[in-house]
Amino acid sequence: MMQGEPPVVERGLLAMSDVAWEQAVRRTAVIAPLAVLDVVGHAAADHAAGELNISRRQVYLLIRRYRQGSGVVTDLVPWRSDGGRGGGRLPAPVEAVIDELIRKRYLKRQQLSLAVVYREIVRACAAQGLSPPSRSTVARRIVAMHPAMVARRREGADAARPLQAAGGRVPEICAPLEQVQIDHTVIDLIIVDERDRQPMGRAYLTAAIDVYSRCMVGMVVTLEAPSAVSAGLCLAHMACDKRAWLEGLGLREDWPMSGKPRQLYLDNAAEFHSEALRRGCEQHGIKLGYRPLGRPHYGGIVERVIGTMMAQVHELPGTTFSNPVQRRTYDSDKTAALTLRELERWLALAVVTYHGSIHGGLDQTPAGRWSRGIAASGTPQVVTSPTAFLVDFLPVLRRKLTRTGFVIDHVHYFANVLKPWIARRDRLEKFVIRRDPRDISRIWVLDPEGNNYLEIPYRTLANPAATLWEHRQALNRLREQGRREVNEPELFRMIGQMRELARTAQRDTRRSRRERERRTHLKPGIRSNAPEPPADAIADGSPRALPFDDIEQW
Repeated sequence: MMQGEPPVVERGLLAMSDVAWEQAVRRTAVIAPLAVLDVVGHAAADHAAGELNISRRQVYLLIRRYRQGSGVVTDLVPWRSDGGRGGGRLPAPVEAVIDELIRKRYLKRQQLSLAVVYREIVRACAAQGLSPPSRSTVARRIVAMHPAMVARRREGADAARPLQAAGGRVPEICAPLEQVQIDHTVIDLIIVDERDRQPMGRAYLTAAIDVYSRCMVGMVVTLEAPSAVSAGLCLAHMACDKRAWLEGLGLREDWPMSGKPRQLYLDNAAEFHSEALRRGCEQHGIKLGYRPLGRPHYGGIVERVIGTMMAQVHELPGTTFSNPVQRRTYDSDKTAALTLRELERWLALAVVTYHGSIHGGLDQTPAGRWSRGIAASGTPQVVTSPTAFLVDFLPVLRRKLTRTGFVIDHVHYFANVLKPWIARRDRLEKFVIRRDPRDISRIWVLDPEGNNYLEIPYRTLANPAATLWEHRQALNRLREQGRREVNEPELFRMIGQMRELARTAQRDTRRSRRERERRTHLKPGIRSNAPEPPADAIADGSPRALPFDDIEQW
């Protein structure tokens, strides 16, 4: 070395793994053009963050490192601790084995587990005469990777999109229930019926996630495909105290996250644009927001939590997994064991456990963040009458009042409370009516002054409570038999025949089991199973319900 020349320093080119080198090269290609600029704006930093699958803050750190370095690729090599006192760094050959097998085996669409990849690393090290790393060391290498990159390599672009920067400024959420995201999913599990424990198919989950705390604030499990009613039921579950519901499931766990949201953030599914949902939210001062079309990552928070829950469902007997490739030869029907109620109970326990676990994005538990947020912003408004609240979100019809009450789809409804209006029915407009498709044994009618809903039962109290699904099936069967004129007795006689057929069949089919399960919440008679009339809808301080012109069918 000539006097006065600086020493030649080895910067790790030879000891660096292929994965680390490729990452440094990719970083340099993106960061170098930004480092020469006097000012790097947020838009340019966000674009770079998207290309490198890192945060905006990490982009600015890399720019500073590149400016302070020598302008070479190794300026942007991922930092790695030297192990501190005692020298905990792994030998370079072992690091190379870890990097190679993580890249070739873990970051693949086959989605091998950490346990499988670790066993391969141990075998590879043994074959080369190397001392294998601990499993926790390999786990830390994987955790240190960017989640979006891992999701894209293992699950595809759609799975990675919620983890990537969306671009633009996202409004800051500063308090619980300031924004709640709602979404639906089909549950990856075959459920069985209560009576014979035979498979019935898959159920649907509608979940509501508080963006501030990441707590699940509402949940409903149904056999029906997602609808406006599903959204209304989830809202009612969110807004009401959950203690009675938990006791009904036989649980003593605590789920204190309840209250009216200030904004719902939804996708563009038809049920989220229903008149019933829009008017119900207006009634209760809840704002509606929708994801931009073609930007599904805007709803990434609720989808991420649902995805986490479905991963746990894959551990249950009868799971269908996410796709046939994962399921392989597993017989979901044969191993199915949980009923709809048992699944709901299991999901409730899973949610309580999730609330008490450290959330990686919050660095604290969702329950802890909720508690601190409530302490700072105040107790949210909790609905005291679930029925009154739910009625505001039920599908809407409009009908004229007749001398015998109301007639809806061949079914008559009457109560003495209608008599004052029957005498002047010719001078009255059509009434606004709400009907719960899960139980059509009563309807809720808005009085002409628009002050309150009145609960009106069947005119013939002997008729059994039924679902709208049963009603439509019976109507279709009568028409198939050539009955042009359908009356109420024939309709309920057909419903009875359908139920008897399902009860006496020697071997239940999946469809008949689902028919029976839909009726499990219905009890003999209509007065015993009807919830308390929502007379306190105005007493709660809720805004007065206003009639409107459109007719919305379920």
